[in-house]
Amino acid sequence: MARRRSLTLRGLFIVLAALAVIALAERVHLLPPGTLDRLLGQDSHRQRPPRKEPGEPPPPVVARPGDRIDYAEVTRQLDTVTVEPERRTGYDRDEWPHWLALDGGCLNAREKVLIRDSRRPATLDAKGCGVKSGDWVDPYTGERYTDPGQLDIDHRVPLEEAYASGGYDWSRERRAAYANDLSDPLTLLVSSREANRAKGSKGPEEWLPPKRDAICLYVADWVLVKARWRLSMDERERVTIGNILDDCRTSAASQH
Repeated sequence: MARRRSLTLRGLFIVLAALAVIALAERVHLLPPGTLDRLLGQDSHRQRPPRKEPGEPPPPVVARPGDRIDYAEVTRQLDTVTVEPERRTGYDRDEWPHWLALDGGCLNAREKVLIRDSRRPATLDAKGCGVKSGDWVDPYTGERYTDPGQLDIDHRVPLEEAYASGGYDWSRERRAAYANDLSDPLTLLVSSREANRAKGSKGPEEWLPPKRDAICLYVADWVLVKARWRLSMDERERVTIGNILDDCRTSAASQH
């Protein structure tokens, strides 16, 4: 009798441990939401509220023709960005899956940006899954490249900056959508490895393009990306960006 009771308790502990593992796997998104409820037969008895997300980003907020800046639109978008302190602890690049082929093809996001930004049709490898050559101009330095091995794909607003500005609260799926965003050409762009790595995770308050006539466009696009993805700015970043845009607007007006 005592042996049977011991076996029963051991079986109960095993079941409870398994349920705890399943619940944890749901929380970290290794299993789809509701797996535990379905196993327990509760899925049909209660309707779960939809999982709350920050909301998918809307279509691009502005169709910018060439290198022209609509300062009225940029200012309007800047006014929608909240100002709050950044969260710089806890960032893990591995939690932002990037250079994925979200459409199921063999060309990942990096290769597609290389193809999109090449000034002539890019040459692909025999399988059509990798870029071998093209013609690119680094928007930050103005230097020209034909070898993709010398290039990085730059997140206009870096992944760590996105995390610190609100992305810390995003799901893994939303982080992947941002890290591989091809729906708006402002999010990802081709740049030289040197410029991209000098920029790192810095914002406009700490780093600006060495090419002076690229600064206004860079800062304007930074604002549009942050507004579109509903990311915040800290006080120093907001003041710096406002001052730069004021200078850019004044300079543009004086040239007309």
